Amino acid sequence: MAYHELNGTSFRNYTESFSAYANQGRTVTGDTALTGAGPAGPGAPERAARRLRADAQRNVDSLLEAAKAVFASSGVDTPAKEIADLAGVGVGTLYRHFPQRSDLVKAVFERAVDGCADAAPALAAAYEPGVALEKWLRRYTEFLATKRGLAAALHSGDPAFEALPGYFMQRLGPALGALLEAAAASGEIRADISPADLLPAVAKLCLPAPGETAAHSQRMVALLADGLRYGAGRQRP
Repeated sequence: MAYHELNGTSFRNYTESFSAYANQGRTVTGDTALTGAGPAGPGAPERAARRLRADAQRNVDSLLEAAKAVFASSGVDTPAKEIADLAGVGVGTLYRHFPQRSDLVKAVFERAVDGCADAAPALAAAYEPGVALEKWLRRYTEFLATKRGLAAALHSGDPAFEALPGYFMQRLGPALGALLEAAAASGEIRADISPADLLPAVAKLCLPAPGETAAHSQRMVALLADGLRYGAGRQRP
């Protein structure tokens, strides 16, 4: 059954049936219960809760990585079982963490945005400002390639995705802004470029071109980065 076919009442019926089945044996796998808890003792409930949370987080991480890969190759309407199989979990675990398809798409998108944003301070700490900026723009280009697999869903008009453009700018705007300011202060790039200029400019350069691969997008972005050096050292108007 495709993921998008399981929603509303049918989804509730499925989860109730799954929970009833899982509880019959009192020992289930994944993040629904603990197995082999052993004798109780001081601190046992806290240790059990920590193990449960760790198992659940591993399942979520595996599901998001699997969904990202599947969405990129097959689109967002891929059956849930394909995603769950790649993640190494049951379909019930997928539905428990992401009841609707939109929940999963949104989580994949936000995770990709967070990874791109978090790369900025790490690059700034490891490289000179101009190099850090170039490396981040390459990372952003890779993010846009991932986002391409989500495009149909993100532009579908689904209210679940209305907040995502704001989340995108809230996270990536300051990340890129700090890199631009540092590179401009060091005299390596011009000082009149803002994240609002550069983020959409790179996105347009990364639009799929007939017969071209991702390497073409990287080359175009590298040329754009070279152009940022024109007028370097001038004061911002």
